[in-house]
Amino acid sequence: MIKIHLSRILGEKRITQAELERQTGIRPSTINDIYNEIAERLNISHLDRICEYLECDITDLIEYIPDKQKKTGAFLIREQHKNYKK
Repeated sequence: MIKIHLSRILGEKRITQAELERQTGIRPSTINDIYNEIAERLNISHLDRICEYLECDITDLIEYIPDKQKKTGAFLIREQHKNYKK
């Protein structure tokens, strides 16, 4: 599982999502998705801007926590795509 700590960092620094948007140029909806940990993809340039503005390291922003149930190797779970054929 990937844990995003943007909400905690903004709270600690007393920075609003709106302020982060103004200072980084990232769309409000994108910041909101990252803040609420519902983003499906993270843009590297967005992460770079966020870390630069917040003066933090990427490891402060994103954390990898191993899942209890594995999804790779012998436990592989394939994503279902519209054009996916078994």
